Amino acid sequence: MKKIALVTGATSGIGMACAEAFAAASYRVIITGRNTAALDSLYDSLTALHGPDAAFRLVFDVCDPGACTSAVSSLPLEWQAIDVLVNNAGLALGLEPEFEGDLGDWYTMIDTNIKGVLNMTRIIVPGMIERGRGHIINMGSVAGDAAYAGGNVYCATKSAVKAITDGLRIDVAHTPLRVTLIKPGLVETNFSRVRFHGDNERADNVYKGIEPLTAADIADTVVYTAQAPAHVQIAEVLVLATHQANGSIIHRQ
Repeated sequence: MKKIALVTGATSGIGMACAEAFAAASYRVIITGRNTAALDSLYDSLTALHGPDAAFRLVFDVCDPGACTSAVSSLPLEWQAIDVLVNNAGLALGLEPEFEGDLGDWYTMIDTNIKGVLNMTRIIVPGMIERGRGHIINMGSVAGDAAYAGGNVYCATKSAVKAITDGLRIDVAHTPLRVTLIKPGLVETNFSRVRFHGDNERADNVYKGIEPLTAADIADTVVYTAQAPAHVQIAEVLVLATHQANGSIIHRQ
């Protein structure tokens, strides 16, 4: 019986790469996101490559707890026993000093990066405990380890993800469930274009002079942690580009 992985934020970047990597590893994958067209495209790709039962798509916003509950409740019986939850949906918006930041950007990051993780965890994890199996993989960031200039609220949200992940690991220690935090460094995806509200030139400058990680690099790490033996819990993984030392020290050539 193939295991089932649910990946939030699967319409691009790391989430899409995770969905592709899990499908390639013979998981059945529930792909979620807000962009219907992007989900449909990914669904078509996954099922064409891996068969008609390789994927199931759910369109909803992780920020909306009611939508999360309705979406998960709508899963057919054969898709309900989720083995791996990848809380990947998240974003950064803006790079202004805290005293000049945009309130809308802040609240969007808090709602997505923190509340989205909590919404999905609260809905999915009770079933895992009842079934006696499951793995929760939360997407943190090197930015959660220490603040950097302009990162303020984004760094705070990723620090919160670490605390939420560590807390959950404590709460389920009496069960067979495993909890992992993945902390990527500089990854070239749509991340910076979103952060800079579509300013492509500014986004491209983030990756100049260094070979950044790719979404596939992070997806490989995610699947590796999921496939570790049942008695092995990989609690936390920090993944950096070779010339990146931490969230703010990057050697560019």
